[in-house]
Amino acid sequence: MPVDPAVALFLQQVRESGVKAYEDMTPAESRRLDMDELIKAKKHRKIEVVQSIEHSFIPGPTADLPIRIYRPVYSNIEQPQPAIIFIHGSGWVVSNIETNDHFSRALANRTKSVVIAINYQKAPEHKFPVPMDDCYASTLWIFEHAVLLGLDLNRIGILGDSAGGNLAAAVTLRLRDENGPKLAYQVLVYPAVQYGMETPSAIANATGYLLQQASMEYYWKHYLRSETDTKNPYCTPLNAESHHGLPPTLIYTAELDPLCDDGYLYACKLQECGVNVKYKCYDGMIHGFIKMLGVFEQATNFLNTLNEDLLAI
Repeated sequence: MPVDPAVALFLQQVRESGVKAYEDMTPAESRRLDMDELIKAKKHRKIEVVQSIEHSFIPGPTADLPIRIYRPVYSNIEQPQPAIIFIHGSGWVVSNIETNDHFSRALANRTKSVVIAINYQKAPEHKFPVPMDDCYASTLWIFEHAVLLGLDLNRIGILGDSAGGNLAAAVTLRLRDENGPKLAYQVLVYPAVQYGMETPSAIANATGYLLQQASMEYYWKHYLRSETDTKNPYCTPLNAESHHGLPPTLIYTAELDPLCDDGYLYACKLQECGVNVKYKCYDGMIHGFIKMLGVFEQATNFLNTLNEDLLAI
């Protein structure tokens, strides 16, 4: 399919801005750019109103971890509510709860779910398994405190995009392996579930679509202690010995994304193991599109589709 016209315009603006590619920046430069873009976006972005936002810190394995709880405008605090544990992406290196605030608000309102956005320590200062351990510990904490938080224990799912999709898939596998709490579902959006960039989509979309083949190589370099980590299924979930017994799974990918085939291959692997899976690829879209609300119509369409798909589980 051709590039979506809105995407083509966006990519042209990125090229004309002269901003460096991810892989040509240091982590510190990437983080500064991320915050600069947030400041610019706040000047013209329409921020959705939610019923309430609660900020807190919870104990992690090696540090206290920030979480932010978003209650949708439709929330009935008198009854236990469905919840989504949200793990943000950006290569295990960049981004945080604040830079994902606009998406968390929209996600809560559109799905009528309490969204618990969790922050994990970032690479390269904190390499694998620290981010995964942080996300796992946060998930256990949320289940342990579900009643106090007003959550329905039977309707708590997890969602991650990109590197967050990697972490969400890893947490889901580990919960199964360690007989942990039962997630109602997992949602993986263009997840990075394998090491290496040799799939057809990685080659076809190697350059020119924001996230590049070299970008993922850069992020993996920062995340891994050594290539030995790539043998660990909590680092590369596609390589798990078994995918049986996982919860219902929704996987969404973007056609013009080096990681497109990662999501497709994971959907196939889970389906082979009898997991209830729904897979959808967004034609003409690039990596990161779901966060570009107000820029790409498909970002809004994604949230609407996600809500419909969750209701069908």
